[in-house]
Amino acid sequence: MKKYFLFLFILIILISCDVRRKDKIADDLETQKVLALKDTTTVQIIDSAYNFGKVTDGEKVEYSYRFKNTGTKPLVIIDASASCGCTVPQKPEKPILSGEIGFIKIVFDSKGRVGEAHKTITIMSNANPEFPQLALTGEVEAKK
Repeated sequence: MKKYFLFLFILIILISCDVRRKDKIADDLETQKVLALKDTTTVQIIDSAYNFGKVTDGEKVEYSYRFKNTGTKPLVIIDASASCGCTVPQKPEKPILSGEIGFIKIVFDSKGRVGEAHKTITIMSNANPEFPQLALTGEVEAKK
């Protein structure tokens, strides 16, 4: 019986540690958002749309959208998300300094996506006006 209570006690401690870690991650993201919105900058989008043409079902498409910080403050990309789980954006981890060019890399997995593809990537940053949505289009053909 004592072993059962000891096991239960240890399990509760482990679960509570994980909850606190998730809260800290959420708090860090909120802090980043507040700090980024305080010091706004401007951005020039070099590539806002990419058409990958035709690919065969199962191929992966990689592309890097370019943008330039045209403001006087560092550009902080807080979050990058796609309209579909088949498209994974990768944001720069470091701020883009004034005058520098940055990249948002995406990987589109065409497996099971036969037909016309139209995906959007939404960027959250300290740019004012807001970062426009990025577009990825093309056609996925069935394997022969």
